[in-house]
Amino acid sequence: MDQIKIRGGEKLNGTIEISGSKNAALPIIVASLLTHKKVIIRRVPDLADVRTILELLTFFGAKLNIQSGIGGKVIEIRNERIINNKAPYELVRKMRASVLVLGALLARCGEAMVSLPGGCAIGTRPIDIHLKALEKLGAKISLEDGYVKAEAPKGLTGSVINMPKVSVGATENLMMAAVHAKGETVLHNAAKEPEIFELGCFLNSMGSRVSGMGTDKIIINGIKELSETDFTVVNDRIEAGTYAIAAAITGGKIRLEGVNIEHLGSLFNILSKTGVSIIKDNSSVLISRDRSILPVDIITEPYPGFPTDMQAQMMAFLSLGEGTSKITENIFENRFMHIPELTRMGADITQVGSTATVNGVRKLKGAPVMATDLRASVSLVLAGLAAHGETVISRIYHLDRGYENLVFKLTNCGADIKRVAGV
Repeated sequence: MDQIKIRGGEKLNGTIEISGSKNAALPIIVASLLTHKKVIIRRVPDLADVRTILELLTFFGAKLNIQSGIGGKVIEIRNERIINNKAPYELVRKMRASVLVLGALLARCGEAMVSLPGGCAIGTRPIDIHLKALEKLGAKISLEDGYVKAEAPKGLTGSVINMPKVSVGATENLMMAAVHAKGETVLHNAAKEPEIFELGCFLNSMGSRVSGMGTDKIIINGIKELSETDFTVVNDRIEAGTYAIAAAITGGKIRLEGVNIEHLGSLFNILSKTGVSIIKDNSSVLISRDRSILPVDIITEPYPGFPTDMQAQMMAFLSLGEGTSKITENIFENRFMHIPELTRMGADITQVGSTATVNGVRKLKGAPVMATDLRASVSLVLAGLAAHGETVISRIYHLDRGYENLVFKLTNCGADIKRVAGV
């Protein structure tokens, strides 16, 4: 397997163009299943997860035309006929987001079978919320040989659904399932993430009637037929946040182009408290740091709170702080697997339950480390950029799932980083 080698200690300086959002692109691509008309999606990042979901659509019968475009891929999708409504384990095991095809296939075909999902080992992430809510829409749910089978041969019927906890995936699945349902569906305690808003905008661009995105109450009025559309994916707020920390952890200065500032409010608020300079304009932000890193306490929460997808990156950053920081993880119970790897690099971090105590150290040292999930892997890259000596990161296939051209973008800002074939 390939590895990433980093010789740290260089202050990064330059400009990085932010790619299209992975977490927005995946459900939007899946939602193309809801229509037999042509769908064009622009600024799609070239990532392993995107390739997996496109492979899944091809398995269902989709015809794809993929071209290079400005800021990403342009993908034309035609789901004229669904030839298979069973999502096999071989594909679903690669990525948990594959479970999103359940709602779309059920709405389009009246029946769907989806293998129980795989992906990053950062928690159980049960799909019970998805299944119980689909039953409220009239679906019959059963488990057969490791597959979830959902049936609604006469179609789904709108309902009021009170979700027991905020779930991005369940909100997306239900939005898609309800598009063709008879009558009105109301989702209470819905997720508010920008990616939810983008999915709603995509569905509405095809003629759907979805409202309330960005609030905890989303209303979907079902319709029978959707039209073709041409849609552009929003920029990736997590990628932008990651490169902001790359500038901050190295004491450099990076301009991030194509950033939606509103999507990064909680992160920028925390970074400002640590002493990072953040200068914003309409579509870019200049990140720099020329002072010591001040400690801060963080609690991960659903949007607009601090994102769990930025927790590992912030831990790497705060490991070089002056003083003690505390990070409490409220979203995924196993999302501290990067702690032992950061400790190998000299970080002083202890964990008790869902809280990690980060005692800042004067420097990190390069070491051989191993990635355990997507965001953990990039936290090791960030630590390596700031560390003295060489850091070698193994199992970097996790990075390929969520960061487009990472080595290229960092190299252009002066990082001594390269990807090499594994031994």
